[in-house]
Amino acid sequence: MKRFVTLLIAVIVVFGMVLPAYATQSMNCWFPPSWKSKASKAKAITAALSQNSGITIKPRIAKSYPQILKAFDSQAPSLVYVGSFVQAIIHARGLGMPLVQNINGKDLYSGILVYPKGQDPEAILKNHADQIAFTVGASSGESSAKAATPGTASIGVANHGAAANAVKAGKAKAAVVKNWWWESNQKKFLMLAAYRVPGVSIDKNPDNVLTASKAVPEDVCKKIADAAIAGKAAFGAPEMVVFDKTRLDFSLALMEKGKINPNTYSW
Repeated sequence: MKRFVTLLIAVIVVFGMVLPAYATQSMNCWFPPSWKSKASKAKAITAALSQNSGITIKPRIAKSYPQILKAFDSQAPSLVYVGSFVQAIIHARGLGMPLVQNINGKDLYSGILVYPKGQDPEAILKNHADQIAFTVGASSGESSAKAATPGTASIGVANHGAAANAVKAGKAKAAVVKNWWWESNQKKFLMLAAYRVPGVSIDKNPDNVLTASKAVPEDVCKKIADAAIAGKAAFGAPEMVVFDKTRLDFSLALMEKGKINPNTYSW
């Protein structure tokens, strides 16, 4: 009997060592719904991560952000390559560990107010706070808009283009959009002007961060981080660097100012 118990303990120890290792031989890397048009880039990224880490990593373009959060809250190891709003929620809920970030000159961004030329942006913020459009689930949209209006902005739309078009069509008094998006698209909206909201429109929201779920062991996280740094070309990155999680502090502060609770937020 004693010999049997000893053998049983040995088997449990061995399986306890083997199963976690087996579980991390493959995993999904999630990309946001907007990457539907960038499937080939997602495949290139996961191919580079797989080749450089020795772990099979499969690309998954999410149908919704809750799908990503559900995966991260499960026992299955996962990765995600996404911007600060989702990263802030993952961090606040303790669902994962950020690994590396794509440093491409636009790795930090802000939300800026766009409004009809000739009008007073401060007056709009003061008198029409509820009539400001923004991209739902974006630091440069929802978080910044609600931080600028103490939680009052209420016209949530699918993307920055829709937010700006809402102003153009007279359906919103103003919109909050990503600064880099505005830089590329302002010529399409010559009737609008841009305004940086004090304390809000600061380029401190981190973009393009690769994060591992809580189910990924620390040693595997290190392999994947090293693989991403070695495979920076697949990310289109001049440089991939180890991520400093304090870079999420500003995004979380915007949420707090805008009365968004990252622990209970739902799309």
